[in-house]
Amino acid sequence: MKTSENTGYVKRTQKDYSLSFKLEVVQEIEQGFLTRSQARDKYGIQAGSTITRWLKKYGNFDWQEQISTSMSTTPEQRILELEQQVKLLEKQKARAEYLAERADKKVILFDMMVDMVEKEYNIDVRKNYNPELLTASKKPTKKQ
Repeated sequence: MKTSENTGYVKRTQKDYSLSFKLEVVQEIEQGFLTRSQARDKYGIQAGSTITRWLKKYGNFDWQEQISTSMSTTPEQRILELEQQVKLLEKQKARAEYLAERADKKVILFDMMVDMVEKEYNIDVRKNYNPELLTASKKPTKKQ
């Protein structure tokens, strides 16, 4: 980091920003506490494009397809807005499907690892619950 002696301004570089800092800035912007320019001023971030890049990379919204929220006067503009919303929803759906598929693969991999451990070390890792054992272990309550 370089400091100007006259103004006390601290020049930051991209290396200075930790992931937690980036996520905090993105969260504040997405929750509506700050605008991009307010965040840039508050945290001393030099370029607005830096924050836009963080929003695209770490944010929950599709900032790339963001449209202005000016008043829609024509049906054609409304159609364009709705088409962009459809595109956004399709992207979000694809992302959710990807994450679900990835989670399924993790479960399969975990099961395979547990099977290997049980076979290799000859121990039971999984708990086997028998319904009979569960009901037999409960103490009967006295009725009065």
